[in-house]
Amino acid sequence: MAKNSQLVYSSDSGRVHRGKKPPEQQQSATTKDGSARVRLEKKGRGGKTVTTVAGLPLTGADLKALASAIKRKCGSGGSVINGVIEIQGDKADAVIAALEQAGYKAKRAGG
Repeated sequence: MAKNSQLVYSSDSGRVHRGKKPPEQQQSATTKDGSARVRLEKKGRGGKTVTTVAGLPLTGADLKALASAIKRKCGSGGSVINGVIEIQGDKADAVIAALEQAGYKAKRAGG
């Protein structure tokens, strides 16, 4: 090695942060009026439509259980990512009905 060389990059120490919190630390931001926001999203998903539910006052296992119940009622797949429930497809009306049946207030957001 040359006498004037400096170390530019090292991968032998430190922890890689992937940007996701462990499931027990995930929290959804509740809205001021206490309603869940149901919206359709397409951007960044290869043209596929996804119905998202944000603003529920649930975390962790409770949120996953509600997401599972909604997926069964809609007959489609989905997941919980960073405190937001994502349901595959344009299922906004079915999701709102399922949330109201479960005792949550829900509003349609977006366009």
